[in-house]
Amino acid sequence: MNIDTLIDDAIGREGGYVNHPADRGGATRWGITEAVARAHGYRGEMRSFPRVDAVAIYHRIYWLRPGFAEVAEVAPTIAAELFDTGINMGPAVAVAFLQRALNALNRGASDYADIVAGPRVDAATLVALRAFLKKREPGGTSVLMKALEALQGERYLDLAERRPANEAFLYGWLANRIG
Repeated sequence: MNIDTLIDDAIGREGGYVNHPADRGGATRWGITEAVARAHGYRGEMRSFPRVDAVAIYHRIYWLRPGFAEVAEVAPTIAAELFDTGINMGPAVAVAFLQRALNALNRGASDYADIVAGPRVDAATLVALRAFLKKREPGGTSVLMKALEALQGERYLDLAERRPANEAFLYGWLANRIG
């Protein structure tokens, strides 16, 4: 697993230009919303948004900034999951899922200290992740993945329940983003 492969896979899943009427994110290309493209200096038509710009945004905003590169040094499959979740729900949501899961799996802080939630993977989160894996491997990575996917699935259901237009996306989210 390396970030170039993860980005290529993400772009393959996200596809080219899309402007679904039910999607609040509006027009996207390569999975990058128009708002994100504009925030990073792109001024052209989204139909023409360059793939190279999408790659740079994925690398910087969805990999480096939230700290998933550091997670990859400890648990590559967890980092890949966080990256994909971050693309679809925002990196801060993916980080929160990791921190919530680690806090819930620490057996009342007897295995490692609780983590204060934040928008990025910090040193305390990495300490907790290492401690969890040391205590729970083999099998810990799989259990942590299940926890992350459960949180993701619950969020998708909540999004569809709160905004019926999101039901247009629920099947695909569950089919293509979990498991």
